[in-house]
This record gives sequence, structure tokens and C-alpha cells, in this order.
Amino acid sequence: MHARWILYLQRFTFVLKHKSGSQNRVADALSRQSTLLLQLNTEITGLQCLKDLYATDKDFMKIWAECLEQPSSGDYAIRHGFLFKMNALCVPESSWRQQLIRELHCGGLAAHVGRDKTIEQLQSRFFWPHLRRDVSKFIERCSVCQSYKGNGQNTGLYMPLPVPTTIWEDLSLDFVLGLPRTKRGNDSIMVVVDRFSKMAHFIACKKTFDALNIARLFFNEIIRLHGIPRSLTSDRDVKFVIFGANFGNASKLTLI
Repeated sequence: MHARWILYLQRFTFVLKHKSGSQNRVADALSRQSTLLLQLNTEITGLQCLKDLYATDKDFMKIWAECLEQPSSGDYAIRHGFLFKMNALCVPESSWRQQLIRELHCGGLAAHVGRDKTIEQLQSRFFWPHLRRDVSKFIERCSVCQSYKGNGQNTGLYMPLPVPTTIWEDLSLDFVLGLPRTKRGNDSIMVVVDRFSKMAHFIACKKTFDALNIARLFFNEIIRLHGIPRSLTSDRDVKFVIFGANFGNASKLTLI
């Protein structure tokens, strides 16, 4: 970002003069303007409907009846009107099962994590029979995961990359792996190169980083300094593809 401003300001002729804060009253007043903070109290009301489904649900009907007679039945217990197995909320057969899978797999910053990680996150909070099967079927139908899963061989002709016209607009990104582990646990380097000026950033990272961690590094080390690029060239690793698919829709970033 600094380099872009320098390039832009070189078009003008100007003189920089210091003005003390006591004389710069307009800017001082704006900087000290009070900000109104609103505290929003939110409540999730959709889950309240689960209380009415336990009595007729084929998976939890018997367990629900037993827990009504006894405060706790084995690993199951009723708390605040909801049925729990240990610390996991039991979810009856309803659209909520698909909604929970969707939220933990591809909602917000979930970054389309794999099947095992999605199952692990669900099982730590929720429970229903055949949870693993439902997650597997959902991921098999996920269009983003399937489109970037990759084929057994490369097809088509190689195409030349577009020629960049300015600095930090067209970038390339790759990893250097297999390095000795540092005291902070880093064993890899993320290399980001500006294809116009050939300037490069070498960012320490870990081989186990997922798409979310890569996105955070890219924001903190690249976008914070140079702004949002126009295109990003990579070897189409699944981490880059998921990051580009989520971030590109919001910023018009083209993944090459």
C-alpha cells in the first residue's frame, strides 16, 4: 500500500509542512469525537423448536421418556428442556442437522474443512445417530469441495500468464516445505512474489496450516502493506483454491 501511494503522489508537486496540533483544530476535533457504542443482546430462538421434537423423534423418543421419569438415564440427561448425551446436545431428525453440518463445514470462516475435521467439530458439541454418515454425504455433494478435488492427470494446453502492468497487483504464492523446525514450531516458508517488481515476502509458517491460517497470514503480511491484489498465481493446491474461492468472491480476486 505504501509503494502505491508513493507511485501516485509522484504525479504531483507539493511541499510538506508541519502544523502543530493546537492549530489544527478541525482534525483534532474529528479525532476526539465520541463514538456511540450499542450493546446488542441476541438470542437464538430457532433451537427452541427442538424441545417439541424429542417426544416423537424415532431416535430419541424412548430415551426422552426415560429421562422424564428419571433425572438422568445413563449418559443422557435433560437440561433446560433439551436432551444431552454427556455434554453434547442431541439433535432430533430435522433440517437442523443439515444446517449444523453446513455451518461447520462451509459457513463463515469454516473454509470447507475436510470430513474428519467437520465430524470432530460436530461431535464435540452435538450428537445424533449416523452423524458420520450424514457428514460424508453432505461433503460428497458439496460443489466447492468436488470442483477443486482435482483429477488424476493434467489436461489441456499451458497458457502464458498475463503481463503485469503495476506493482503489487499480480502476485504469485508458493510454499517451501521440509525445513528444520524452529523454536516457535515453524517448519515452512510462505513465499509471495510481486510479478511486476519481483519483490518477495518470506513468511514463516507451519506445514499443518489450513486455508484459514493461510488467509490470516496473507491479510497480515501482504494486504496490510500492499492492499488487495488483482490476481494470485499458485499451483492450485486445495488450500489456495479454498482461500481464493472464499476471498475472491468478496474482493474480485482472480486465482490463476
